[in-house]
Amino acid sequence: MRHGVSEAVPYTAPLTEGSPFGTPSTGRLIGLDLARGLAIFGMFAAHVGPDPSVGGPLGWAMEVSHGRSSALFALLAGFTLVLITGRPQPRTGRPGRQAVGRVLIRAAVLMAVGYVLTAMDTSVDVILASYGLLFILVLPLHRLRPATLAVLAAAAALVMPQVLFLLRIAVDGGSWADTVVAADPLARLTDTDGFLELFVTGEYPVLTWLPFILAGMALAKVDLTRPRVLARTARFGAALAVVGYGGSWLALHLVPGAQAAVSAATDGGPAASAWWSDAVGDPTTGAPAWLLVGAPHSQTTWSILGNTGVALCVLATCLMAAEYAGVRRVATPFVAVGSVSLTVYVGHIIAIKTLGTDDMPDAAALPVLLGFIAVAMLLAVAWTRRFRRGPLEYMLYAATTPARLIH
Repeated sequence: MRHGVSEAVPYTAPLTEGSPFGTPSTGRLIGLDLARGLAIFGMFAAHVGPDPSVGGPLGWAMEVSHGRSSALFALLAGFTLVLITGRPQPRTGRPGRQAVGRVLIRAAVLMAVGYVLTAMDTSVDVILASYGLLFILVLPLHRLRPATLAVLAAAAALVMPQVLFLLRIAVDGGSWADTVVAADPLARLTDTDGFLELFVTGEYPVLTWLPFILAGMALAKVDLTRPRVLARTARFGAALAVVGYGGSWLALHLVPGAQAAVSAATDGGPAASAWWSDAVGDPTTGAPAWLLVGAPHSQTTWSILGNTGVALCVLATCLMAAEYAGVRRVATPFVAVGSVSLTVYVGHIIAIKTLGTDDMPDAAALPVLLGFIAVAMLLAVAWTRRFRRGPLEYMLYAATTPARLIH
C-alpha cells in the first residue's frame, strides 16, 4: 500500500481571519472545515486502510482516497493563506506586514514539525515541510488578482511537471546531487536530502505541488457567498477532472507503445489503470511515456489537472451543502475533525508509530481504519465543544504572537 500521502494541511488560521466579502455565513465557514474533515479521513484511508487491491467497492473507495486527499489539503492551504493575509483585499500597512510575519512563522513551525514527524520513521511520507516551503514561495503572490493566480496555477501545472521530470533524470544520471546535499545545511540538520528533496527528489516536490496552492489562493479571492459562483466552481472542477484523467486515458491508448513503455518503466505495473490509479507504482526509469500518466502521485500535468478538479468539486460541494442546517448537524463530527486538523494529523502519525500499524496484517486494516476514524471524531467533537482551537492549533497560534511586534 502506498503511504505517500501526508494528506494534511493543518488548520493554520481561524476562518474568521480576514474580511471575506462582508460577513460570511456560518455555512460557508463550516463548509471549509467539512472539506478538511473529509480530506483527513481520506488520509486515514491512504495511511492505515486496506490496500486497494482488495477490489470491489471497498478497494475502489481506498483507491479514490489516494493522492486526491492531499491535493484537496494543498488547495485548502492556499485558501487559508489568503484568509490570513486578507480576503478579498490583502491587508496593507502594519496589519499587512504582521500578516506576512504570521505566515512566515507558521511556515517555519510546519517545516520543523514535519521533520520531527519524519524522524519518527513511519511509513507516512510527511508533507508538512513541503507545505511550509510552499507558503514561503507563494507569499509574495498573495496580492495578485484571482485571474492572475489562476493563470499562474495553470502555467505551473503545464510546465513544472516537465521541468521536474528532466531534473529527476539529471539527478539520477550524475553525482552532482551528492555535492549539493553535502553543502546543504538543511540536509545536515534534518538528516535528509534537504532542499533537493523538497524541490526535486521527494514524494511531494514543491515544483509540482505549487499549482494546488495557487489554485486555492485564486479560489479564496472570489465571492463564494454567491451560489452561482459555487455552482460554476463545481462544474469547472468536474470539467478539469475529465480533462486530466480523460486526457491521460486517451494519451495512453492513442500514443503507440505508451502503455508498454509505462509498464516497463515501473517494472511491470498495470499501465492500463495508470490514468487514474496509484496501482501503476513509481517509475524506475526516466521513460518519457511517464508524462502521459494521470495517477494521483505521478507528478504529471494530467494528474495535477485531475486532482485539482476533484478538489474544486469537493470544496464547492461542501460549501453548498453546509448552508443547510440538517447537513451541518449530520456533518458535525467531520467538521470538528477538520477544525483541529493539525492536531489530528500529528496525532495519527504518533498513533501509527505507537500502535505499530505498519506491521499489522492486512486483515486488520479495515478495523484499524474504522478505529482511527471513530477515535478522531469522538475526541474532536469533545474538544471543540469547549475550545476554539485544537491543542497544536493553540501552539501554532501562540508561536505567531511575535508578529504583533512588527511595525
